[in-house]
Amino acid sequence: MSSDLWSFSLSTYARPGVEQACLQLQSAGVNVCLLLCAAWLGQRGVACNEQRLQQLRSVAEPWDNDVVQPLRALRTQWKTIAMLDADLHGLREQVKTLELEAERHLLLRLERSAQGWPQEKGTDLSAWLEGVAAGAAHLDRDALRQLRVAVSGT
Repeated sequence: MSSDLWSFSLSTYARPGVEQACLQLQSAGVNVCLLLCAAWLGQRGVACNEQRLQQLRSVAEPWDNDVVQPLRALRTQWKTIAMLDADLHGLREQVKTLELEAERHLLLRLERSAQGWPQEKGTDLSAWLEGVAAGAAHLDRDALRQLRVAVSGT
């Protein structure tokens, strides 16, 4: 695949509206790293199927539950009090850095998992995004469309 998933994720997340769309989807229960991986695969024309979706979920879910979520919960828990305590603010920033590093490792794991999947001529972006978001509570279709547009340009 031409570009690594981490670089793709950083450049995609920096596009207008993507951060907000991802946060809305995250609040509905969608794993943002899995969503960015899906966008990356879809943009490259990798065919989406249930077996591949399940393989990616089996990589993402344990790491997200055991590593990313506890760091995010701690960072969120400290948000208000850290505004009043400079020492805690510094620790919170370190936790934030660790959380981002944990997400980078998750993206690397997802990329390795999908490494041998062949690229085809057409794109399968919508199928990937819908597949990853399936089952999310109160799915924000506008946020999903915003991400699709940001990645595909259409």
